[in-house]
Amino acid sequence: MADQTTSDIVVDAAPAAIMDAVADFPAYPQWATGVKETEVLEFEDSGRAKRVRFVLDATPIRDEYVLAYDWQGDQQVSWQLDESGKMLRAMDGAYILSPLGSGGTRVTYRLEVQVSIPLLGMLKRKAEKVIIDTALKGLKKRVEQSA
Repeated sequence: MADQTTSDIVVDAAPAAIMDAVADFPAYPQWATGVKETEVLEFEDSGRAKRVRFVLDATPIRDEYVLAYDWQGDQQVSWQLDESGKMLRAMDGAYILSPLGSGGTRVTYRLEVQVSIPLLGMLKRKAEKVIIDTALKGLKKRVEQSA
C-alpha cells in the first residue's frame, strides 16, 4: 500500500522487551485502546502468533477482523488484513524497532487502513495518526511499567 502514515516514539527498553509486549496479544485489551478482545488463531514455528482475531470498539468503528503477522526477530513485525470485517477493507502496518546508543529503542509504527465508508484523504490520515500515536503511547507505558 502506497500512502502510509508513520510516527515513532522512544521506549526505555531493549527491542526484545518491546517485541515481547507486541507479541503478547492476550494483553492487548489492557493497553491497546479500543481492542476489546483478541484470539490467536495460528502460531508460527517460533511460537509467535501468525494469525490473530481482533474485536475492536473504537467509536465510531466497531469491527471484528483477522490480521496475519510476519515477524523479523526483534527488529520488525508487519501485518496485513487476512479476513476483513464489516468496516475494514484493508490494513497494512508494521512496528520497526531501532536500538539507540542510550539503551532505549526507537519504535516506528507505520499504518494504512482502508474502510468501507468513504473518507477524505486528510481525515483518513488524521485517523491513522491518532491510532498510531495512541498505540505507541500505550506500548511505551506497557513496556516501561513492566521493566
